[in-house]
Amino acid sequence: MPINPRLERLADNPFSKLRELLDPVQPRSNEPALPWAVGEPQHEPPPMLARILAENSHLWNRYPPPPGTPEYRKACAAWLARRYRLPAGMIDAERHVLICDGTKEALFLAPQMAVPPDKNGRVPTVLMPNPYYNVYNGGATLAGAEPVYLDCTKETGFLPDLDAIPEDILARCALFYLCSPANPQGAVADLAYLKEAILLARAYDFVLVVDECYCEIYSDAPPPGALDACAELGGALDQVLVFHSLSKRSSAAGLRCGFVAGDPRLIERFAHLRSYAAPQVPLPVQEVGIALWGDEDHVDENRARYRRKFDIAENLLGGRFGFYRPAGGFFLWLDVEDGEAAARTLWREAAIRVLPGAYTARTNPGCENPGQRYIRVALVHDDATIEAGMRRMLRVL
Repeated sequence: MPINPRLERLADNPFSKLRELLDPVQPRSNEPALPWAVGEPQHEPPPMLARILAENSHLWNRYPPPPGTPEYRKACAAWLARRYRLPAGMIDAERHVLICDGTKEALFLAPQMAVPPDKNGRVPTVLMPNPYYNVYNGGATLAGAEPVYLDCTKETGFLPDLDAIPEDILARCALFYLCSPANPQGAVADLAYLKEAILLARAYDFVLVVDECYCEIYSDAPPPGALDACAELGGALDQVLVFHSLSKRSSAAGLRCGFVAGDPRLIERFAHLRSYAAPQVPLPVQEVGIALWGDEDHVDENRARYRRKFDIAENLLGGRFGFYRPAGGFFLWLDVEDGEAAARTLWREAAIRVLPGAYTARTNPGCENPGQRYIRVALVHDDATIEAGMRRMLRVL
């Protein structure tokens, strides 16, 4: 049957590859299996979530407005202003904010909105960090762009080296995905870095997409955001979109509620695209979102729980496997020399399921896969499970 040939060019899903690697292996351990490969929050969501859903059950029979209700967008704009200490009036809820289902669908759709048929007479490029979130690759490929994987290594601070991007690639760039705090390494882009990225986007006329979904999980200082950088550059939002979600902030991954904010011209085009795709967020869910974006107590408690998990990991792993405490996010990025071999061994000997770093990255010509030496470990379970699992990991590795 006819099929879009671009689908055939999509990168393999890392979790499909993980199943191929581990499903044939029978763990020798009788201990409970530990699913540490998936970054799915395990904390209970705030009690208000269920209560507000129930209180608004009468709204389930109504079609939700695709851009989000005015009240939801105001709550998002107010949170942005508080979180990033933005100047009054910099973010207008009606012009600068658009609701989305979490961030995954919006991150995927962004290239469909931003990538032209050609740029400067050639195939457009979409830049992304390497390792990368698989949705970036999917969005770029299905939009007809050439994905460009920017290696993020220890030497580059686990962020793309902006100064090393070739002029030819920048000249063809339609969109640049940047993730801060980074998944999986937890690196945070500082304000100077973010300003440089924004100025590149404006100089070369591409859309800078900044995925900030881990911004509320951090060890010490709150990570700066791209809107911080826009404010320091004068307040204009040209060429910039930021993406936020309640999945990690509020341990509400199943709620599928987030937003995108930024350049009003892009928000208008994005709203037009999404009115056809119709990824609408139900009205009871939007009511929950209004409350969650307006409450910081549950976020402070959530953040403290993750800090305790990193305390446990640091106490047991500190000094081993290249352990470092990431500035943001909830992953460990451990140097085990061969991530695939380590993942297989951990599953066979300790029933611990982790993700080989190479499965999240591409191998550029003449380079080593930047994830080859690593495993990604999601610290999302309770403290006792984390401690017991770390001891099992140490026993094996």
